[in-house]
Amino acid sequence: MTHNDSLDFSPNAAAAHAFFRAQDKYKPTPLVDIVGPHGGGVLAKDETNRMGLGAFKALGAPYAVARILQQRWQSRAGETPTQDRLADADLRAFAATQTFVCASAGNHGMGVAAGARDAGAAARIHLADTVPESFAQRLRTLGASVVRSGAVYEESVAAATEDAGATGAVLLADGTWPGYTEIPKWVMEGYCVIAEELRESFEASGQWPTHVYLQAGVGGLAAAMAHMIRLNWAEQPDLVVVEPAAAACLQASHKAGHPTRGDGPASAMGRLDCKDPSIVAWAALERCDVRYVTLSEEEGEAAAACVTALGLPTSPSGAAGYAALCQEAAQLAQNETFRPLVIVSEGPA
Repeated sequence: MTHNDSLDFSPNAAAAHAFFRAQDKYKPTPLVDIVGPHGGGVLAKDETNRMGLGAFKALGAPYAVARILQQRWQSRAGETPTQDRLADADLRAFAATQTFVCASAGNHGMGVAAGARDAGAAARIHLADTVPESFAQRLRTLGASVVRSGAVYEESVAAATEDAGATGAVLLADGTWPGYTEIPKWVMEGYCVIAEELRESFEASGQWPTHVYLQAGVGGLAAAMAHMIRLNWAEQPDLVVVEPAAAACLQASHKAGHPTRGDGPASAMGRLDCKDPSIVAWAALERCDVRYVTLSEEEGEAAAACVTALGLPTSPSGAAGYAALCQEAAQLAQNETFRPLVIVSEGPA
């Protein structure tokens, strides 16, 4: 790591929640009951229609875009603009000079594109060959330009980093690595809104979950959720981080005691098919008392079909938490208080 790196994750979740609550298009996503593989109830946080983007990523990059524009304007004009100032003509004119660049396995690029569009900025998204063309077209619909870069996700990350260095664009990644840790923390700060919505719901109902299943690619969502759950949930659940067996980088890092790759073939759980962990997410998860579960490709596909049939159309990535529950339900359901929570993180691919 460089001397500028910090693995500390201390988000201002209240600021992120206030940012979205001020927007007309924001509303908490539903918390619904679905039937579990054990025949009992499962709490499902339905992110499939989050703010019109169809995934939890709508909370990450748009929030980071606004934070970055505020920071850059402050450096230029000596004023830290409030959220309502971001719509003013001088801020919009400044935003029009800014381009945000990222790599994406799908949904993060949608968040960057939407955040840039809403702010009046430009976005350029690098996609690996493994990302379906349907995602590329959705990005173009949001006004982003799309560049095909590399055979796999890690190659598109390298291309986006090189792009930002060569053009002066803002690199807005959701992963972290030595020398790049601060901006992705704002992305993760946006994800904290999900945990806060859930906390408010459980405080009202008194029906806290006993187990929470958190799918992970580079780990940003899982780490943000785990941090907030350990910080301020009145009843503490078992936290289970779920990865494809083909890309279990966080589990490998946990076993190694330091960030390391989780190599394997390409996974159909495309949004989770990340071989390198976020070093910030890894560090946060290490202090949150989590355990790890890996999924086969068949388990991911079966869970997607099951959750879709239960009325929440989703993908293998979106149903990964439910897939992990399927592995464990027979054993855990013997406890009468078993009340699992899964995050249905996206709509169908």
